Amino acid sequence: MTLPIEFPSPPRRILIIKPSSLGDVVHTLPVLRLLRRRFPESHIAWLVAPHCAGLLQNHPDLNEVIRFDRRRFGSAWHNPKALLSLYQFHRDLRRHQFDLTIDLQGLFRSGWLSWQTGAPIRLGFANARELGWLFYTHRVPIETTEIHAVDRYLKLAAAVGCATEPVEFHFPITDADRAYVKDLIGDADRRYAVLLPGANWPTKRWPPERFAELVGPLSDRFGLQSVVAGGSDAAELASHISRALNLTNRTTVPQLVALLESADLVIANDSGPMHIAAALNRPLVAVFGPTNPVRTGPYAHAECVVRAMDKSVDECAPCYQKHCKHNRCLRQLHIEPVLRAIHRQLGIRS
Repeated sequence: MTLPIEFPSPPRRILIIKPSSLGDVVHTLPVLRLLRRRFPESHIAWLVAPHCAGLLQNHPDLNEVIRFDRRRFGSAWHNPKALLSLYQFHRDLRRHQFDLTIDLQGLFRSGWLSWQTGAPIRLGFANARELGWLFYTHRVPIETTEIHAVDRYLKLAAAVGCATEPVEFHFPITDADRAYVKDLIGDADRRYAVLLPGANWPTKRWPPERFAELVGPLSDRFGLQSVVAGGSDAAELASHISRALNLTNRTTVPQLVALLESADLVIANDSGPMHIAAALNRPLVAVFGPTNPVRTGPYAHAECVVRAMDKSVDECAPCYQKHCKHNRCLRQLHIEPVLRAIHRQLGIRS
């Protein structure tokens, strides 16, 4: 249990376990880069959900992407085919002969997968939820919950002897991804703002009507074309945002990264694409409601966060609830504070 772990020889095969969500995978990217610097000759694999794999495919610091289909395997208790697939997946994990697993998810399932590898060193958080810590050989204590996810993950990197800086986010996008985005935008010289109305929790979604109210000012005051982007969680919401170019469900994850990379401004809820924009250092306004930006805000960009400033909101937010009858923390946030934040991000004074 001694930390940091002393290796008699560098681990030959390392597995990172961080299946989802998109934002969490983004937050883990600095750990991958630091591991590669610490163990330049090691084979490094990453266990990830299929919908997040696009962030990792062809990453120069990664040797292998192992897709874990939670939805399919979740039916194993009543589906013999899924049960057989799960058994084969566990068998294949063990055949990889990992020397070291690092579980950054911190749940029972991820701890179980770590144990299934048979790795002699299995590292995770001492306070992993759902008794996930039972499966680790080495546990890293976290003194407080009021710490950003990136900084929490860096503690696991430090436990295997990695430096904790520089904190770098690398996205393996290609020139083809960038060319595809240029074709979608239609004008190489067009300046645009990306609106991201989606989020995996309904309670984290600023009403789409508010995004729609921004389209006019973005054009008139800032000369920016509004582009609505995101996946299936944003497609229906985009129908409420008129006079904007709708690119929802028209980009892969790498293409979405390319779209954000060239954006003059990004306005987003607490979501995976928001974290991508922050990692790309784009001018960003991040709208927060039921979640705590100290923990999951745009990393190193606290100035980007906008929240409703109301006593009734302060009494209940952050609540971390996925469902809410009133959702006042976002419904009481109007566009004026967001427009002021846009002025600040673009360096413009009203």
